[in-house]
Amino acid sequence: MHAKARIHADPVLEFDRFDCLPDSLVLLILNKLEDVRSLGRCSAVSKRFSGLVPLVHDVCVKIDRVVTVDGDSDAALNLSSPKPQNILSHLLKLVLFAITKPFHDMGGNPNGAGRPLFPQLSQHSPAQVLRSFSHVRNIRVELPSGDVGVEEGVLLKWRAEYGSTLQNCVILGGTLVSRKAAGGVHEPPPDDGGTMPESFYTNGGLKLRVVWTISCLIAASTRHYLLRSIVDEHPTLRSLVLADADGQGALRMGWEQLRDFREHKPSASACSNRTQVPACNIKLRYAPCLELPGGLALQGATLLVIKPAGDGSGGGHGGRKEAEAFVSGAFDGPLRFAVKALMKRRTYLLEMNGF
Repeated sequence: MHAKARIHADPVLEFDRFDCLPDSLVLLILNKLEDVRSLGRCSAVSKRFSGLVPLVHDVCVKIDRVVTVDGDSDAALNLSSPKPQNILSHLLKLVLFAITKPFHDMGGNPNGAGRPLFPQLSQHSPAQVLRSFSHVRNIRVELPSGDVGVEEGVLLKWRAEYGSTLQNCVILGGTLVSRKAAGGVHEPPPDDGGTMPESFYTNGGLKLRVVWTISCLIAASTRHYLLRSIVDEHPTLRSLVLADADGQGALRMGWEQLRDFREHKPSASACSNRTQVPACNIKLRYAPCLELPGGLALQGATLLVIKPAGDGSGGGHGGRKEAEAFVSGAFDGPLRFAVKALMKRRTYLLEMNGF
């Protein structure tokens, strides 16, 4: 019988090849992760990673559960429970549990110092989680659900751009149905000129659109209020997005908007839990029914384009081009098709006072 051969590790090869990678390349890899939970786990791997994670440029914070400060975890709003009709009252008391659990589970620093990697996370707020990242440029915060409660079957989406105050907002709404359920109804022929049907005024259609507008603007201004400390504490920031898992709304701030935010501090509204919504001009476009790709139809399709009243940027050709680009690029897929179709409809002008 032949003796069994034994395989022994070559001591010369017993080293971590990952250590051969330069820090710049490791940072590129860490930037691809983005997710704050994954970055937290990486911080616990080694002393080197613990020093590199705070230097990443791109961070995404997904909030799985929201509770009030004086509540407990059993009262938390989470994605597995029935969707709340409105979480605006909870947003100002935002406390994170799930996103900080990886940090919480780290008993101590891998250096053996016995101190937490992120000691300031005891309060679990988004600003405190992000405070650990000193060179962050792009931040995305995702809430567990949309802010505006709607009836089943109603589609309501909004996108807003903010600096120190509202700059642009677009709202798309209607009832999303299959074409079979719509009974084969098609978009009104072009010769109707996009005229609003009389029933729109008499059956509460216009009132509903006003409610949508106010609700979305309140949601946007509340999110804007929540971002103050994040903007103040990250001078390297170039873009900031506060969205939700449902894809209902998204507030975006680019580099120019962030600079405006820092130079002209936003004013709080009278209720002090959101920033002031300025007086606005609203362009409303409506179609009784729009056929969308994929066998869908949008009944009562409505597009609302909102800009602050007296905004000088909308008067020039360049300002109009930027506003049109924002509206046309606000949504993807079938919703982009709906926006393009509605932009060809007749425009109705509305005015709204600030609040």
